[in-house]
Amino acid sequence: MSVPEGEATGQTRFLADRMLGTLCRYLRFMGYDTVSATEMAEGNSREDTVLLSRARTEGRILLTMDRELARRGGSDAVLIEEKNVMDQVRALARAGMIVPEVRFTRCSLCNTLLRPARRAEILRADYAPGRDHNRTFYWCARCRKLYWHGSHSRDLEKRIQEFFLQGPAGPD
Repeated sequence: MSVPEGEATGQTRFLADRMLGTLCRYLRFMGYDTVSATEMAEGNSREDTVLLSRARTEGRILLTMDRELARRGGSDAVLIEEKNVMDQVRALARAGMIVPEVRFTRCSLCNTLLRPARRAEILRADYAPGRDHNRTFYWCARCRKLYWHGSHSRDLEKRIQEFFLQGPAGPD
């Protein structure tokens, strides 16, 4: 992975290309403002130019698996060479661009900032866990999705921590 130097951990904003959808969601779970190229209409022959322009205009780092696009992006782009999402997360963490921990600050689907959920929103969500008063719930007003720290986020946190403790992954 090629990484621009001097990026401020926690402040970095990303734009992920179409090949990095899973990484995009993981970054959002970790609280990073991450836009996905999949949100753009497909079929634009100038998509690479649009991505580079958008990254520069919005002050984002373009994450891409396209070597030529990364070259064109220069210091505004990062070439992601790793295939496995956990290897991708580790590479960004080792470069000091992210701190790999689950935070509930952004919707994993649309990137909107979450806010504390209101009681009525929790009660209307039929998928919410039972009336557990020890949980904190978060709400995405755009997607109308409820989040909480449950087994899914604990599993993701555990996976991240175990992955970072075990060192580099071996060959696939």
